[in-house]
Amino acid sequence: MSSSTTAPPIITSDLVLLDVAVDGDKQAVIERMAGALGAAGRANDTDGLVGAAMAREQQSATGLPGGIAIPHCRSPYVDTPTIGFARLSPAVDFGAPDGPADLAFLIAAPDSGGQEHMKLLSSLARALVRKDFVESLRNASSADEVVSLVDAVVNPAPAAPAAAPAAPAAPAEKPATKTLIAITACPTGIAHTYMAADALAAAAKEAGVTMVVETQGSSGSTPVPAETIAKADAVIFATDVGVKDRGRFAGKPVIASGVKRAINEPAKMVAEAVAAADDPNAPRVEGSAATASAGSAPGGNVGWGTRTRQILLTGVSYMIPFVAAGGLLIALGFLFAGYEIANKPEGETQSLGNIIALNNSLTNLPSGGFAQYLGAILFSLGGLAFSFLIPALAGYIAFAIADRPGLAPGFTAGALAGFVGGGFIGGIVGGVIAGFAALWISNIKVPQWFRGLMPVVITPLGASLVVGLIMFFLVGRPLALINTGLTNWLSSMSGTSAILLGVILGLMMCFDLGGPVNKAAYAFATAGLAASTTASIQIMAAVMAAGMVPPLAMALATTIRPGLFSEPERENGRAAWLLGASFISEGAIPFAAADPLRVIPSMMFGGAITGALSMAFGATSRAPHGGIFVLFAIDNKLGFVIALLAGTVAAAIAVIAAKQFLKPSAAKAERELVAA
Repeated sequence: MSSSTTAPPIITSDLVLLDVAVDGDKQAVIERMAGALGAAGRANDTDGLVGAAMAREQQSATGLPGGIAIPHCRSPYVDTPTIGFARLSPAVDFGAPDGPADLAFLIAAPDSGGQEHMKLLSSLARALVRKDFVESLRNASSADEVVSLVDAVVNPAPAAPAAAPAAPAAPAEKPATKTLIAITACPTGIAHTYMAADALAAAAKEAGVTMVVETQGSSGSTPVPAETIAKADAVIFATDVGVKDRGRFAGKPVIASGVKRAINEPAKMVAEAVAAADDPNAPRVEGSAATASAGSAPGGNVGWGTRTRQILLTGVSYMIPFVAAGGLLIALGFLFAGYEIANKPEGETQSLGNIIALNNSLTNLPSGGFAQYLGAILFSLGGLAFSFLIPALAGYIAFAIADRPGLAPGFTAGALAGFVGGGFIGGIVGGVIAGFAALWISNIKVPQWFRGLMPVVITPLGASLVVGLIMFFLVGRPLALINTGLTNWLSSMSGTSAILLGVILGLMMCFDLGGPVNKAAYAFATAGLAASTTASIQIMAAVMAAGMVPPLAMALATTIRPGLFSEPERENGRAAWLLGASFISEGAIPFAAADPLRVIPSMMFGGAITGALSMAFGATSRAPHGGIFVLFAIDNKLGFVIALLAGTVAAAIAVIAAKQFLKPSAAKAERELVAA
């Protein structure tokens, strides 16, 4: 590889520790190996590297069957991909099912590790499933011999040209075998992804089964061709993260587990997949095979907790661009045309901004000139984008359940939720009903000649009818009453209870980070903007400031104590600065999903402080979105900023303390349950 000639070797003799005795547990081993990397000039902060590796250990143990351990991480504390090796005597427990490890590799990849470098690391991981390679490491007599062994697998010599083939003999007739497809993916995409892939491939070969493996890891992914998927009898999902383009496999029998099971029990998983191929009642990847694409809901034996979270987050993630674009356009409209464009003139049913946008032009400017005309257009565009919030939420919840056939009934359900006054709660309920209705109709067995009509006519029509009747006849009005009751309850707390209201709104904004509770508080704030009273614009400021706290707090926490977070979390932390500044609470969702019991209460603590202080200072906002980018629309800017900073710092300190002093047993158990 060209990268091997331009970059330092991935392993050198000073990174190899032979027959060392480490007094302590796996952290002591990692500290010893990180020290070797630091002494060799491969790590600029050994404590930070240890913290990153231990954060990965908290996600799942890196001990493997056969006395091997592969602690690994992505880290800003190394500049080039590096492998450290230790042969331990005595062995140390790294959590492998068959006992402690006497061979340990510390794999350290930089944040910006290129694809070629990731291929080097994945080559080593794959070699570790070979018994001859592992035994050679145990029998190596010197550090240079270990370096030579590792270099041979990460930089193999080109194969010699093959001799001209002899004339082929008449092919013997072979019995038909099963064809399986396996998808492997782990959180960091460095080691387990590729070890699981090779373990499954070896087990399939031994069982006489044809297998095609797609690794979704750091060194890139080559999708399995559609024709191969069509011929496959079953699929194996050995992943700790979501499968990319899961819908490609819609309708196929599936065996799903965490990635480590594929390393520990590959033969058993292959046998289960073969059995599932012949079992008409086996779990299947859900969705419509005719329209399979990204985004379909999880299938197989993935838990309902994971499925529900993925479905709701799909809806939220597709809704965010409408929130961001609509809010910022409305704020820009205020900047150019003033706040009065949101008011309705006496006797009119539309706002002044909409009236100007519809009745004026570049040759017929309003009294306020071009600036007012431009502001009115921006305000109207923002309002139109905002009108898609609930339909987009419901539509993509349905899409996550039923794939493309769920889109039309889902959007219809969202529009219907707005029509009956169900708000965001109605959108979520309607999206779920529409999605499962579409999924049920899509799975109805119909003649071959009729199948072409199912995804484009029958399913959208039937599911829209089902969700429409249910919403109108059964759940629409109760949902509207819930939404109205919540709004009225919050409104009744204005005035003397303003600070308490700020606390409640702050707690709601930080509870589910873009979910129904968060959106109920946000909808309450934005609905009050039309009245433009002092109380309503104070509430908007408190809601916006509190909603900015979670991503900003997690960004601050990952900056102050990076060792407490995994590398993917640190990457999310860097992005969270901008998301928090833009008032996109969903920027903290990756942290909350990975560790809800410690992250969410910490965020709520900071949000409550920010909401209370914002109301106490009397900060106001006439813009419904935009964060610090709409400071021009905020009065008492100093009070707003002080409230925001106080809550951010408090939440960051709380989450650091929780991760430092509270044992992660519950969060860890939840992750391991999902992985299993």
